[in-house]
Amino acid sequence: MPSRASTLSANPTLRTYAQGAAQSSVRPVANFLAPAVPVPSLTGKYKSYNEKNRFHVPETKRGLGGRAARIGFEASDLNYNCTPNALDFPMDNLESMELDQLIRSAQYGARLVADVAGLAHEREVINAALAAAGAGDDHDFTGSTDPVAIIDAAILDVIKAARNGAPVKVLMGATAWLRAKNNAEVKKRLVANVKTQVASVDLAAFRSLLFSEPEVQMSLMVQDTAAEGKDDSISFLLDNAILVFAGNDNPTTLDPSFMKTFRLDGQWMVPGAYDTEDGRGQVLKMDWSEDVKVTNSAAVARINANDS
Repeated sequence: MPSRASTLSANPTLRTYAQGAAQSSVRPVANFLAPAVPVPSLTGKYKSYNEKNRFHVPETKRGLGGRAARIGFEASDLNYNCTPNALDFPMDNLESMELDQLIRSAQYGARLVADVAGLAHEREVINAALAAAGAGDDHDFTGSTDPVAIIDAAILDVIKAARNGAPVKVLMGATAWLRAKNNAEVKKRLVANVKTQVASVDLAAFRSLLFSEPEVQMSLMVQDTAAEGKDDSISFLLDNAILVFAGNDNPTTLDPSFMKTFRLDGQWMVPGAYDTEDGRGQVLKMDWSEDVKVTNSAAVARINANDS
């Protein structure tokens, strides 16, 4: 008779549920910065673009008897390597559970694991984006500076870097957005009528002010930088930074998006179970493989929304 662990591993209901939980747990900011590219194998080639190696749209017209332009990869292209990831959730008393209760318990564990995995992925993506963007340019968003003009200039630069291959997007840190929405010049742009009634300064309104009206999102992810045992020191990961970048919603291994998450197709958050070493319990396991890559280092600009 199959063990409870093997029953869970083979259960199609749990697999479907875990896939759904995994998809819903992907944080919007992580997917905004580095959307998933399903790939057929753990390793493979991808195009990397930079200041010296720009994206170019090929000529698709072919003369009679002539050869078509070929797109693909060369030996000099870089390799992605979808690194195995895993999280475990201990489960007790499985042998005493009815099958329905067993599946519900496993689904509960799958939700918890997927949520933690989503947080870890978002942190990895934001840290990689900041490292790629560099120190950025400092501007005083609390003075007479016009944030819209500053971001517009960055948008134009990123459009040129992406060569029309990906739309431009804007990600704002919490402090950066707070300073931008309270900036006097921004409020002037949003005056609703001659009585100087100011329209609501939200992300949608701010987006309408920017060149090409790019999609704008805000990051609220925080981290505790204090050492273990010390009083906590909470700060925003993005904080006063604004990232202007090129990104397709559904990128491929070829397009010039700033960042991507290469993920093994059909293997996102695969559930299973195994018996503990002492044989007294079982563990729900979730396995996946992915690789977060900066694929176009030229297609990002960082603006620091300072207070002086």
